[in-house]
Amino acid sequence: MEYESGVLFTDGLPNTDIGYRGASAAAAAGITYRQLDYWDRTGLAVPAIQGATGSGSQRLYSFRDILVLKLVKRLLDTGVSLQQIRIAVEQLAAAGISDLTNTTLMSDGARVYLCTSQDEVIDLLGQGQGVFGIAIGRVLREVEATLVDFAAEEAAVHDELAARRARKIS
Repeated sequence: MEYESGVLFTDGLPNTDIGYRGASAAAAAGITYRQLDYWDRTGLAVPAIQGATGSGSQRLYSFRDILVLKLVKRLLDTGVSLQQIRIAVEQLAAAGISDLTNTTLMSDGARVYLCTSQDEVIDLLGQGQGVFGIAIGRVLREVEATLVDFAAEEAAVHDELAARRARKIS
């Protein structure tokens, strides 16, 4: 997939210094800002680039954060419990999978399974229970397409000493 000069990331890896504000992340993931705030406060989906540090501060969400937000939304829409979604998000983070395009989240409605190969998907389907799957690669491409419409920002470098000096001068 080709990108216009500098759009998103050209080497296949997200730039860890660039993020999207909460309102943009919520819109890109298809959730409300209220959901985003709740998920951050409860630790379900915490911004990797810059967290809220008090009133007026801006959270910055990475591309991967927004992908997780959209996956959480999809799982909620299919009736998976928030408790099982938390487990799935933890598994996804712990797996450290660099290539998410070949990963599928499967669920039987009660539990969520992380499948990284076709054999794992076939084994799960072979157990005879009803399951559904979310191909992460497809969701990843949806997020890429959506984020083109939003402005990315660099994380603010917070220098406490410089901030104190500025307050003394003014």
